[in-house]
Parts: sequence; structure tokens; C-alpha cells
Amino acid sequence: MGLISEFKEFAVKGNVMDMAVGIIVGSAFTSIVNSLVKDIIMPVVSTITGGIDYSAWFVALDGNKYATAAAAEEAGAATLNYGMFISYVINFIIVAFVLFLVIKAMNKMRKPAPVVEEAPTTKVCPYCKSEISIDATRCPHCTSELK
Repeated sequence: MGLISEFKEFAVKGNVMDMAVGIIVGSAFTSIVNSLVKDIIMPVVSTITGGIDYSAWFVALDGNKYATAAAAEEAGAATLNYGMFISYVINFIIVAFVLFLVIKAMNKMRKPAPVVEEAPTTKVCPYCKSEISIDATRCPHCTSELK
């Protein structure tokens, strides 16, 4: 089997196609969730925290004071942007919580498959405890007569 035909077989398999569709839908869903966090939830969080802009918190590693992290980087100073880290952590927690709520809602909408209990096809011999057909009148193992 040639390399091209092997690749074709791999690429056309259902799992690869399902994964590709999942990645595309996930990418689109990420945009929606990011917009929800950025445009709806973060303004509320900002209002609750008094308008704190965590992204402006930084330390210039050269020891000088700068008005913004961009000004420090423009001056050639390395910066430790701990405020951006805090902002990303808050953003992650909000995104994870929103995804949790969305998945929880989707799981509620999904109807569980009906549980069909099948009639038993075997029973246990009361004498030798072997598993036998439910229709058996005599145990094939111990030859006991069954009621």
C-alpha cells in the first residue's frame, strides 16, 4: 500500500472527519464564549470590583517607575506583568464556569436513552449453582431435575 493511499484512508476515516468538525465548531464556540466573557460578564465584574484594571499592574525589573507596561517596554526595561496574569486567570475561571453552565444545560436538554431491561435467558441451578438455560428442565451439569 502506497503512502498516498495510506494517507487517503487515514484522512477519510470517520474519526478524523468527526475530529475536524469538532475543532471547527469548537473554534466558533470559543469566539462566542470569549465575546460573552469580554462583552457581558467582564463589565459586570469590573463594576463589582470598582473598575480595577488588573492588566495595568506590573513591575519594571530595571527598578525604575513607568506609567504603563508599554512605556517600560519601550524604554527597554523587562517587565513582570503580574496584572495580566491575574486578568488571564480571572478570564479562564469565568470561561470555565460559563462552559460548565452551557454543558450542564445541554445535558439537561439531551434525553437519556431509554433503559430496556432484557428478559433473562439463563438461570442458576439450585443444586450445583451452574448457569443454565432458563427453559431447562434438567441441569446439564449435575443432571438434577428442575422445577
